[in-house]
Amino acid sequence: MSVDLSHEFFILGLTLDGKTFRPSDWAERLAGVMSQFRPGGPQLGSHLGYSPWCIPTSLDGVTCVVVHHDLREHELLAWEFCFNFARDNQLQVRDQRELCALPLR
Repeated sequence: MSVDLSHEFFILGLTLDGKTFRPSDWAERLAGVMSQFRPGGPQLGSHLGYSPWCIPTSLDGVTCVVVHHDLREHELLAWEFCFNFARDNQLQVRDQRELCALPLR
């Protein structure tokens, strides 16, 4: 996985061989785990919303999670957890420039 991690990276719900990753709610689960990592630290009720540094979304119908570089600066272990989640599950990882230049499927 050769990715420029300088700003943010996208974990795509596609395996390295192009298959859809399951379960279908993986992005919400990952972002939910990361919800406590936010500007100002965990706050009352912060578990009810996503961190602005780890956001589930969809690109061209592909579920993904956007992991922002501020997470790395705030809590390196949380950043590494996200990156290792992608690596361990053999998920595609792209930076913003790659998403603009390459088709997802």
